[in-house]
Amino acid sequence: MNFNDEAIKKVLLAGNYIEEKDIAIAEEYAKEHRGSFVDYLLGQGLLSRAIIGQAFAESFGVSYSDLEAHSPRKEQVFLIPEELAKKYRTVVYSQKGSDVVIATDDPTQEELLANLQPLFPDKKLTITLAIPDEIDAIFANYHLGLGAIFAKIIDSKGRAAPEIINQIFEEALLLKVSDIHCEPEEHRVVIRFRIDGVLHDVGEMPKEYYENIVNRLKVQSKLRIDEHFSAQDGVIRYASPSHTEMVDLRVSIVPTLDGEKVAIRILSSSVRDLGLSDIGLSLALQEQIIKSAKKPFGMILVTGPTGSGKTTTLYSIIKIINTRGTNITTIEDPVEYKIHGINQIQVNTQTNLTFGNGLRAIMRQDPNTIFVGEIRDLETADIAVNAALTGHLMLSTFHANNAATAIPRFIDMGVEPFLVGSTLELIVGQRLVRKICDSCKVSFRINKVAELESFGSEVARHFKDGATLYKGNGCEVCSHTGYKGRIGVFEFLSTSPELQNLIAKSPSTKDVMALIKSQGFVSMFEDGIEKVKAGMTTIEEVLRVVGS
Repeated sequence: MNFNDEAIKKVLLAGNYIEEKDIAIAEEYAKEHRGSFVDYLLGQGLLSRAIIGQAFAESFGVSYSDLEAHSPRKEQVFLIPEELAKKYRTVVYSQKGSDVVIATDDPTQEELLANLQPLFPDKKLTITLAIPDEIDAIFANYHLGLGAIFAKIIDSKGRAAPEIINQIFEEALLLKVSDIHCEPEEHRVVIRFRIDGVLHDVGEMPKEYYENIVNRLKVQSKLRIDEHFSAQDGVIRYASPSHTEMVDLRVSIVPTLDGEKVAIRILSSSVRDLGLSDIGLSLALQEQIIKSAKKPFGMILVTGPTGSGKTTTLYSIIKIINTRGTNITTIEDPVEYKIHGINQIQVNTQTNLTFGNGLRAIMRQDPNTIFVGEIRDLETADIAVNAALTGHLMLSTFHANNAATAIPRFIDMGVEPFLVGSTLELIVGQRLVRKICDSCKVSFRINKVAELESFGSEVARHFKDGATLYKGNGCEVCSHTGYKGRIGVFEFLSTSPELQNLIAKSPSTKDVMALIKSQGFVSMFEDGIEKVKAGMTTIEEVLRVVGS
């Protein structure tokens, strides 16, 4: 069933879970931020996912089953066959004596009990309601793993390559994978998935089947199948039976000593729809970034390494400022997600459509806001700065270790320091850390801060004796990693008159950091520690990604 904003609003008000004045404030926030009013209520602590589930359950006259807090064991899940479970969106929540509790996200389904009762003879079945996302997470238990799936396909003696490719794609979409790696070795090919920023081996196959697989991927990507000794890049538009929209897959093939390695980036439409609250920004930081984005001119830079969510952050900003009264034009390499209502240009080196040339052309297109996929050379930087000086809002990504480093790096490229100071409105530094799995999250107490000294004094000083921390014990939902999903850690550097004066003197990173620290700057590490205290992630994860 549809747990949309209007349905949530209706059941919350009907059950007196929230007051109309809070709904009105939340809807005003959602209108201004072009997001969901639920995000505001969750961020303010006026609402929780469990409350939403409880409200819906009450409206249907059933109990609520919190699959996030109490995840069913794998053997419980298998009591309902996969086909039946997915048809009726249902899972065994608990089993005690002759009583079996069945959770579903749609308790109104006809024949639900009639079709499940034969699986549990002499048992009393009780139907409860669960949240759809939590049902989907439980369904991960049904998967065999790619190794077993490959073996079944090969044993069937059918057309192995198309089936294997489709299985890889479907498994990757189910697990919300960002990248697929097909790595040939001497006698086998290993398939690896990047899940929440970390690579995992998920299956292997005999090498003799690999050539046909690579050739099929080349055909789908419109690449040359007779070229085996040079790098090739292409795109696949994949029609998944489990998704309503086409999925874009960015394919890169390079020759290695043991054969051609394939890396595939999955450009999921779900990322395109993320708002500022979804990526981990607090309400205070959201207000700061929106204030800068609603200025008529200036430059907003987002810094971080590849895969740190920079483009997602900028798309979230564009989503807010995208109105019919503005002309937003982008130049990207590649265009990762199509956004309705804006003009998106794809870099094409074969036709000399570079970032620099594309940006010059955009300037003649009467733009209000310009998004440049990346500022990577002086030519692009100069045009971007001049665009920001002449009444345009400029958004771009920039490779720098942190926000403070971006300023001297920009100047080192050859841009005049006084122009940098005059145009920069905001620099956002960001990384992605893994979130603790909600299905197996547990709390534990730190009796003495000295227990944290192994993480370093910089970590220990942020905590007090008796602090409560959290971790994931590992379960089927998170593949026993203790983590599920990712969230951003951020640092915001806003320009001030003092910083503008300093930039004019071509400062070092150390000089910039000294000034902004005196002005209350909060680093990515400190933001990460706050998310540790809030139970979102762990100290180990913050140190792995950000350091101290």
